[in-house]
Amino acid sequence: MSVSPAIIATQLPDRIVIVLNQHLPAGKAANAAAVLAMTLGQRHPDLIGEPLQDADGQRYPGLIPLGISVLSAADEDLKLLLRQGAEHGCDITIFPVDGQQTTNYADFRQAVATQSEQQLQLLGIAVAGEKKTVRKLVASLKLFA
Repeated sequence: MSVSPAIIATQLPDRIVIVLNQHLPAGKAANAAAVLAMTLGQRHPDLIGEPLQDADGQRYPGLIPLGISVLSAADEDLKLLLRQGAEHGCDITIFPVDGQQTTNYADFRQAVATQSEQQLQLLGIAVAGEKKTVRKLVASLKLFA
């Protein structure tokens, strides 16, 4: 089954999770989570809350009002989540290992283009969708530690 991440869900998600490869060291995990979160923010700009203002009147950009759980999974579980998330109509964002192997985005895109969905080695995946659906998809996963 092929995922079509270019299609943005017409309904705002009410649950978002980021699932990282359980074997990632802390620095690479933080990078993967940040990349996935930035992409989700771009794909769902209406999720960003109102700007924040401190007592001194300093304004800061709004944050997402939903919690984003960061979970961990084995390689095969990430691929299963990719497929099942798409089958259940979730908005899926992937971060293949190739993204941390080059700083050239054109080279990264080319590397991904040469691989089938089953060949992709995923560092992480973000799943956004209806709360019950997303919870069911990730029910067996643990928090990333």
